[in-house]
Amino acid sequence: MPKIAILANELEDDHIYWVKAINEFSNRLSYNIIKLTHADWLDQLTNEKYDLLLAKPPGLTAKFKQLYDERIHILEHALNIPIYPSPLEIYIYENKRYFYSWMEANNLPHARTRIFYDQKEAMNYIAKVDFPIVGKTNIGASGSGVKVINNLNDAHNYINQAFTKKGVSKRWGPNFSKGGLIRRGAKYFVNPSEIKNKVSIYKSQKSDSQNGFVIFQQFIPHDFEWRIVAIGDSYFAHKKLKIGEKASGSTLKNYDNPPSYLFTFAREIMEKFHLTSQAIDVFEDVDGRILINEMQCIFGQSDQYQMLVDGKRGRYKFIDQLWVFEEGEFNRNSSFNLRLESAFKLISDK
Repeated sequence: MPKIAILANELEDDHIYWVKAINEFSNRLSYNIIKLTHADWLDQLTNEKYDLLLAKPPGLTAKFKQLYDERIHILEHALNIPIYPSPLEIYIYENKRYFYSWMEANNLPHARTRIFYDQKEAMNYIAKVDFPIVGKTNIGASGSGVKVINNLNDAHNYINQAFTKKGVSKRWGPNFSKGGLIRRGAKYFVNPSEIKNKVSIYKSQKSDSQNGFVIFQQFIPHDFEWRIVAIGDSYFAHKKLKIGEKASGSTLKNYDNPPSYLFTFAREIMEKFHLTSQAIDVFEDVDGRILINEMQCIFGQSDQYQMLVDGKRGRYKFIDQLWVFEEGEFNRNSSFNLRLESAFKLISDK
């Protein structure tokens, strides 16, 4: 029977979906939960023999994100144990400095992005750009660190704040512009214990500001983003609709039948970089080019499915050089059951 370690982060129950997925296979799986933030993390991982490590990288604060990545890097190079999602996927997750530089180095299509650690250099840059531009914090899910900057004066203020002790803060607290507020809030009446966890998350977000550098990105007008989900050999896609100026963080969706070229685009990236679990958010520019906005190995799921085709839930798989739709429920438990099936292949293929 395979022995699994769940690599938990600083949040108490952030790995619960992995636990639920494993419990559905409890007759053939044994697992331990190891806090990767604890001092004895390496002792716990070397005192027993594990066949598979299931990661749940953090996405709230730079401090714990850096810690988690450092320890994943050590595990990748010191222990011969498969890690799911892959280390590369963990490194580009909620680390926009790394992610956009990685995309540029690998010629992946994306909006022009520049990262400045020098205040004067940043000021010289924004004096020559066309507005609006987008300012982004290095860490910040659901659009919480995204700011559309409309003029030179606002850009000056943004840069000056970033290079002070106060730094640039991302949104914290409930996202009132996200949509579905009543539906999202109802679960806390059913499970009041989750309120405490949510407050803890908000406190962490509020305490984490970014100073000493800025990330600026070209503003690309678009009405929606396509979210392409690829987990193992299963592919899904739906539209993320804009709220205000942003589609990032929106729970407003459209489940139009997705075009197959989206899956072909995503599959090439997944295979080239040996990726295992990704939500690839893309939009098209005025010339019809697909541009990558975000890539996340762990992502939110507000519905029990990731795609509808002619009103039917299911997935696409690439079979005999064709994209074939298979009807079914493949995204239960926020798609972690499907991730676990994909992770099993790391063991069976060894």
